[in-house]
Amino acid sequence: MKTYAAGMVSFAATFLIGAVAVAMWLTAGTGRELAPRLPGAGRVGATGQAVPGKVVSELKLFDGRAADIRGSWAGFRGPGGQNVSDDMTVLARSWPAAGPPVLWSLKVGEGHAGCAVLNGRIYLQDYDATRRRELIRCLSLADAGDIWQYGYRMPIKRSHGYSRTVCAVTDEYLVSMGAKCHVTCLDANNGRLRWDVSLVHEYGTTIPQWYAGQCPLIDDGNAILAPCGSVVEAEDANGQPVSRGRSVLMTAVNCKTGKVVWEVPNDDGWQMTHSCIAVMELEDYTKIYVYCASGGAVGVAAADGRLLWKTTEWKVEFANVPTPVPIGEDKVFLSGGYGAGCMMLQVIKEGDRYVPRVLWRRPPAVFGSQQQTPIFYKSHLFGTRSDGRFVCLSTRGEPVWISGGKHKFGKDGGSYVIADDLIFALNDDGVLTMMEATPQAYKPLAQAKILPGHHSWAPMALVAGRLLARDETLLVCLDVARKKDKRPAD
Repeated sequence: MKTYAAGMVSFAATFLIGAVAVAMWLTAGTGRELAPRLPGAGRVGATGQAVPGKVVSELKLFDGRAADIRGSWAGFRGPGGQNVSDDMTVLARSWPAAGPPVLWSLKVGEGHAGCAVLNGRIYLQDYDATRRRELIRCLSLADAGDIWQYGYRMPIKRSHGYSRTVCAVTDEYLVSMGAKCHVTCLDANNGRLRWDVSLVHEYGTTIPQWYAGQCPLIDDGNAILAPCGSVVEAEDANGQPVSRGRSVLMTAVNCKTGKVVWEVPNDDGWQMTHSCIAVMELEDYTKIYVYCASGGAVGVAAADGRLLWKTTEWKVEFANVPTPVPIGEDKVFLSGGYGAGCMMLQVIKEGDRYVPRVLWRRPPAVFGSQQQTPIFYKSHLFGTRSDGRFVCLSTRGEPVWISGGKHKFGKDGGSYVIADDLIFALNDDGVLTMMEATPQAYKPLAQAKILPGHHSWAPMALVAGRLLARDETLLVCLDVARKKDKRPAD
């Protein structure tokens, strides 16, 4: 093992920009570089904990090797952010009594971060509680052997674990968001730092309760982030009042250069939620990013960061966790727990304006998801609602089928994924159910306890017949592919 330790990077200037200055900056089109930070004093964030803005990082190289396995699951919710596998692997429709074969298992730091997979490598946001370091790990898909680890000191108090987010990865770049909103961009192949930024220090981001749950997005070579920043009044080292942060709702940062491409002003002072940014293409081929902040939902033009629409019709008062689900070219499905229920928005173009209109709302008794994001498949929505039952919902908001009282998946709901017309759904206690992904009826095919279980909430990933699932402290790789018929030799 080789160790490369270094204090990474230069100071970034902290400055105040008002809404007018932001607009002028955007109009001018100049890029601001997010350079890596050097070690320095931190400050206390909204969690009451110190948030270092400048970290000392360390890159460790190991003997693991990338697996020669095709397929990818390159970020939160996999291909196209739909949580539906585009892999052509044929999957088994039944399991042995003990469940699907376990290819390997790995102890991980306490948390709920899921895996991204690309080029035979697994990328995992992790936490070393002993050394109090956030880790970005690159593992072999074949055997979970470490290829490299990039780590930096980040003291975190346990709150339902530590890690929560899924890395975004391409052939060149990896972007992660740590528990205290520290964003890191690495070379996806060797783990070397390209740039990093503390959203708390740079933007004045308020860390959500239970830490950051927003998974970064890489699109067209840019890291798409929603810092939901605001100007924060603080004191400098001499006790003098200073203003820090910037009023920025969403931003695009070039992965190669670390320069800001565009920023959307946060005129309403909305705060970051656990929801992630979804990509949607409208009927006129305009690509937008849809995000649910604390005060409502927005649609932002991917090309230049223009705010195309905004609505306050949707907000979850306590914790907004599920991500928006695009439905076709003009609709967005929104759901939440804590009494929020669900809602369907339609985005209508009127002249040069885009107008979001509420098509319908449904109470939580019909559908509302506390943690997991529903899946749109075969013109229907599939997911767990707050009473723990799995539901198939029409796009008109009508339940098509509901799993029975004996088929529950937990109040908070374990994760689920669709592949080869099958739904793989975990419950809170590590029991995996395989069911048909059909609007006809609830049709379970097999069930097995695959994890010791407790809060099996992390998003799953499925690549080449390998299902990656975890509970708070254990990651497993299951073989769910159909076995080829063994024919006698001629």
